[in-house]
Amino acid sequence: MTDTSNRVAIVTGASGGIGGAVAARLARDGFDITVTYSGHSDAADALVSDVKKLGRRAIAIKADVAKTDDVAHLFGSTRETLGRVDVVVNCAGIMPLGPIAAGDVETFDRVIATNLRGSFLIFSAAANALGSGGRIIAFSSSVLGKSFPNYGAYIASKSGVEGLVRVLANELRGRSITVNCIAPGPVGTELFLKGKTEQQIKTFAELAPLERLGTPDDIASAVSFLAGPDGAWINGQILRANGGFA
Repeated sequence: MTDTSNRVAIVTGASGGIGGAVAARLARDGFDITVTYSGHSDAADALVSDVKKLGRRAIAIKADVAKTDDVAHLFGSTRETLGRVDVVVNCAGIMPLGPIAAGDVETFDRVIATNLRGSFLIFSAAANALGSGGRIIAFSSSVLGKSFPNYGAYIASKSGVEGLVRVLANELRGRSITVNCIAPGPVGTELFLKGKTEQQIKTFAELAPLERLGTPDDIASAVSFLAGPDGAWINGQILRANGGFA
């Protein structure tokens, strides 16, 4: 992929902090964009408007990545409206926390459905939609290296995502499609900050040698690298974009 002009990227979960930053960055890089949202249509519509101001085409589609029909509609509508799919970035995810001992199977199943099943469905659709030079970029988390209490369901889901990335990279042998994963450390998004005290946030910020939380733009820059021409030789890798957190 030496030129991103007339290329199309799908970014799931783009109504959130990281997903929104990723979509905006890829638009600045020259991609036309499909963004998905689950419940925040206003944020998605505002993002589409911002992308169009950059002279790029953009559409917003409501989609639950855990539902086969929604994923099929996402890819079909993107091809119908924007003509093709070149890059797929799966940012959609949830992170409810709780101890394993509580036995909250309902929450566990919900996390696995969105984070792991959703990744599987997006990967499958992307593998069938992309041509030579295509890029598939997943999201995991650097919290896998810490095994913090209460993160059991989340870590289980993201461990599965990392496994799928490596398998899919091998399955796409010979097609010149790369499959990689970004594993952010603590990032100052609404999802991360929710329910945390100022002291907890400060403690997390000091875990990395750079002694700050990441920003959505930090993560978007890593995605831009993998999606652009300089990322062509990176494949089957987990990029821990975390300031040295782990």
